[in-house]
Amino acid sequence: MSSGSIKQALNTLKQESRSRTSHRVSQWFKWLAPGIFVKRWLLLSAGGVVMVALGLAIWVKLTPIFYAIQLIQEVISAIATYVPNYISGPLVLVCGVLFILWGQSRTVGSITEVLLPEGDEELIDVLLTHRRLHRGPKIVAIGGGTGLSTLLRGLKAYSANITAIVTVADDGGSSGRLRREIGVLPPGDIRNCLAALASEEKLLTELFQYRFRAEDGLTGHSFGNLFLTAMSEVTGDLEQAIAASSQVLAVRGQVLPATLSDVRLWAELADGRRIEGESNITKAGGSITKLGCTPEKPPALPRALQAIEEADFIIIGPGSLYTSVIPNLLVPEIANAIAARCRGDETPPIPAIYVCNIMTQPGETQGYTVSDHIRAIDAACGQKLFNAVLVHRKVPSERSLLRYAQENSHPVFLDRDVVARLGRRVVLANVMDEDQETGLVRHNPYALSQVLLRWYSRAQ
Repeated sequence: MSSGSIKQALNTLKQESRSRTSHRVSQWFKWLAPGIFVKRWLLLSAGGVVMVALGLAIWVKLTPIFYAIQLIQEVISAIATYVPNYISGPLVLVCGVLFILWGQSRTVGSITEVLLPEGDEELIDVLLTHRRLHRGPKIVAIGGGTGLSTLLRGLKAYSANITAIVTVADDGGSSGRLRREIGVLPPGDIRNCLAALASEEKLLTELFQYRFRAEDGLTGHSFGNLFLTAMSEVTGDLEQAIAASSQVLAVRGQVLPATLSDVRLWAELADGRRIEGESNITKAGGSITKLGCTPEKPPALPRALQAIEEADFIIIGPGSLYTSVIPNLLVPEIANAIAARCRGDETPPIPAIYVCNIMTQPGETQGYTVSDHIRAIDAACGQKLFNAVLVHRKVPSERSLLRYAQENSHPVFLDRDVVARLGRRVVLANVMDEDQETGLVRHNPYALSQVLLRWYSRAQ
């Protein structure tokens, strides 16, 4: 190896050593940050040690303590005789500080090895994140389908106080089969939301979302749907099954069904047809004039009502307007609770916002503008549930527009003047992800959550 290569390797090692030292120092300074509830307990422990020493001294009438102090004094005097106090004092002080730091670092290191065996994060970073998330606002997000799970994936980075209220009107796919064959409430949307809020290892979440492909009776079913169905049978109802699954996945927040009733949607179309079943409504391909459910007024889950009453911020959507968002609001108690919090009947009013879809949906919202979405929700509930609407600002690329046009889908047009007359503020932001290969457009979970939390902080 040449001398130049050796010098370069030595410089690299020095830089890495400085970087590691700087990292350790910064990590130690984090322990001094306010709000992590560590320093107060260390001081309390130190105070306890002092009190134990004083108690022993009083108990034994100070005799052993006196001789111990006398011995220490003689040792210190002997040291000071040979080594000046301006040298021995700082030297002993530095050694004491080093012993304290060494002992504390080894203690923290031993705890970290147990709690974080993979070593991906520092313990102090985990503590700071935990404290920050649990101080986050109490957010209630209402919807279903892929839209709500997309939103939750971003929100969990800002708060651990999240409640997702999810529709249970789905009757298609794996959820529909389980609903027909076993008689359980459809678990599909709930499964997606649990997976979105999970903070457990990635492998466990992937297992929960795994869909069987074998040519047998399990084809099309997801493991999470079967797990929730089995847990419903074991625990007695879907609410308890969700709570148990949340513990398995270490869910950040909670997921709740809007109701435990066996809700079935129906829709009246402009051409006079009446379509029953959530999966059939979109397939009918007509213009929806009215949406309802059987039973007509399903009772709300009490914990869902409690979450709304305690909420700091309510988000409705995104998701399919008639089959994911409005079904939750057909539960009268939920709609009334949201309206009361938005108006501030008994408590100060809180911000509530509707996240409008980026594209229209064939069979549900073809030709709809932003104001049409708002009017549909107002008509279904008979009252005002939110005071702002979030609309994506930028138009998708020509490739995406052509792809969606083939399915009779187009960007939702913002008719700002009509929205203003409906008494809603407009929040414009770029919150879209566009797949360059397929042309699909979706809300970006992190950009969407960032915009929502920024608006919430301003709207308080």
